[in-house]
Amino acid sequence: MFPATRALMLVIPLLVFAIAGGLHTPSDSLGNNTGSEPALDSLPPLPGWALADLPDFSSYRDTTEKKVAFFSFLYPRIVLANSRILIERDYLDSLTRKETLSKKEHIWLAAQAKRLRVDEEPGTPEQFNLLRKRLDVIPPSLILAQAANESAWGTSRFALRGNNLFGQWCFSKGCGLVPLNRVEGASHEVAAFPSPYHSVRAYIQNLNRHESYQGLRNTRLDDRDAGDPLSGLALARGLVSYSERGEEYVDEIRSMIRYNNLEFYDIEFRKMLRDRSPLHLKSLASASAEQILLPGQISGSSAEG
Repeated sequence: MFPATRALMLVIPLLVFAIAGGLHTPSDSLGNNTGSEPALDSLPPLPGWALADLPDFSSYRDTTEKKVAFFSFLYPRIVLANSRILIERDYLDSLTRKETLSKKEHIWLAAQAKRLRVDEEPGTPEQFNLLRKRLDVIPPSLILAQAANESAWGTSRFALRGNNLFGQWCFSKGCGLVPLNRVEGASHEVAAFPSPYHSVRAYIQNLNRHESYQGLRNTRLDDRDAGDPLSGLALARGLVSYSERGEEYVDEIRSMIRYNNLEFYDIEFRKMLRDRSPLHLKSLASASAEQILLPGQISGSSAEG
């Protein structure tokens, strides 16, 4: 076990939290969309470890060890996804400062607008403002809590057979796994992903573009404008539509963040981003090994192995 992983065991309480992921009714249709990234020269290729399948977390008998293993597996993939979004966001900012855009830049802008469901006139301030609001990161604490809740700590059928950690749906035959309790006449399936990383990326895209999570994005923008750090606890308020349980679901996610001290990961992620240079972001987005992105391994310097 890595030193950083052992250290995490000291900050995760021993309290076991009840899982209710099977009650969730997702709000978005993904089809086969995995949150794919429009081609961009400054985005490095995905590292090979990002394509690994989910480990067998059901083999853990100790609850704390299972939690540590789950968070240690998922957190580097969250850093990877968020850092790649920040590269895209910086590129978007660079386009806003240009008087004229090249054909290649127009193509990228159009691809992002389509992906994030932005219908404003191409190249206008309104389009740039809305894209910037939607092309942004999600705090690790929120992703970790929802993944644990929705996948029963990585042990659900959909997680094990489809790398689906968040209960995302799809609506084309064969796009995923048929729910065992699907209502007669329904056609949805629970999406299958090439890897857990792609599930994370698609989940972030869902929160960034679906109308149901407008409140979450408003909170994030308010915090950005105020210069406040992004908080999973605060953004969780915008998840009322994620589950048919509404406010009860929000309270459960926020309780999971508190009980498992998941704000620790938000703080660690902010430490990684003390250096926001293109070189550093690129190193995070192409780390040669997932362990490099664990808490305590990087201090705003290089993530290259």
